[in-house]
Amino acid sequence: MPITDFHTYGELVYSLQGLYPRVLRSTLVLASIGPTLAKVEGQVLFETDVVLDVWELVDFDARKIRNYSYEIYHDGEKIAWYDPFEHPDIPELSSTHPHHKHIPPDLKRNRIPAPDMSFEEPNLPTLIEEIEREIIPSFLLTPDPFTP
Repeated sequence: MPITDFHTYGELVYSLQGLYPRVLRSTLVLASIGPTLAKVEGQVLFETDVVLDVWELVDFDARKIRNYSYEIYHDGEKIAWYDPFEHPDIPELSSTHPHHKHIPPDLKRNRIPAPDMSFEEPNLPTLIEEIEREIIPSFLLTPDPFTP
């Protein structure tokens, strides 16, 4: 789904809870900040206390995301984030330059390529599908230390 116009992007942003079963609530807001620019800000809340914090700058004239930050939290602790900050000195990231993901154990410095991130397509569906497929199940499988 290409980025086309404010209305169509808004339909995606405001329909996430209905499209994805593990989305409990969304506070995302798409707001115009100029004739062709808009920002998306807010959070998508999932079961198992997983939260996706979203910030995007979208240019509808150019039909692309100009910049973004996606942070994933569990129980209030940041567990991963995506950004397009350029790291030309890290050859391992060149395959998806500038898109990459920060992962444990050292979130700030441990980066991996992010092949599914894009400036030309909405990233929200990809992020939510990853959270539903990989992150939430990892917390569902974690045994409760207080259960005998």
